[in-house]
Amino acid sequence: MNAHGTAVLDLNADLGEGFGRWRLTDDDALLSVVTSANVACGFHAGDPSTMRRVCERAAERGVRIGAQVSYRDLAGFGRRAMDVPPDELADEITYQVGALRVFARAAGADVAYVKPHGALYNRTVTDAEQAAAVVAGVVRAGGALPVLGLPGSRLHEAAARAGLPVVAEAFADRAYTAAGALVPRRAPGAVILDPDAVVARSVRMAREAAVTALTGEEVAVRARSLCLHGDTPGAADLARRVRAALEAAGVRLEAFA
Repeated sequence: MNAHGTAVLDLNADLGEGFGRWRLTDDDALLSVVTSANVACGFHAGDPSTMRRVCERAAERGVRIGAQVSYRDLAGFGRRAMDVPPDELADEITYQVGALRVFARAAGADVAYVKPHGALYNRTVTDAEQAAAVVAGVVRAGGALPVLGLPGSRLHEAAARAGLPVVAEAFADRAYTAAGALVPRRAPGAVILDPDAVVARSVRMAREAAVTALTGEEVAVRARSLCLHGDTPGAADLARRVRAALEAAGVRLEAFA
């Protein structure tokens, strides 16, 4: 909520998640809905041509460009647990942010924030060492880039210590535990597949800052940005429904960066 009691929310989605001839996300459709684009930087998905194209489309539409950094795991789409030495991980984060920044600037924009992807996102919720490595890589990439992530995570703690802005994120289509964490993807019910439920949850999180956990408890969820996954069937149509429902509920949609 802002000072006038109006709910303000950013909508983000993972984009550019293709490689060569393979494309996973409907980037153009999603760019007409979201206010921030988490662009894959080549380590879990994405390639130079895809990065360039998404940056150009995002810049044309005024959508903020974020670096979606990950473990080096093309085969596993960045969702496999990996043990990467902190110094090496920091270097890889800097590399990914730097690569995307070149394409963003060529499109007349810039990288506006950073968000980890998949296994790296989940790991940095609780692993202080890996979180610190991600932040070190962001700092070395230059600029006080905001870090988008789960509230209360080790990632946010490390970013705040380094003087980076932190942005709290919620998920429209992911189940929560009673502790406010995401239910692991391998667990039954981890991904919400009912479109009506996703829409209703989105509005409730924006208006009431709350969500019902998978086990039935009420969980406080105060987020400035809502993630809409782009790799699920019908993602673009669902994103349009979520945006329309939020606007109908009086939520102002605005990028955080």
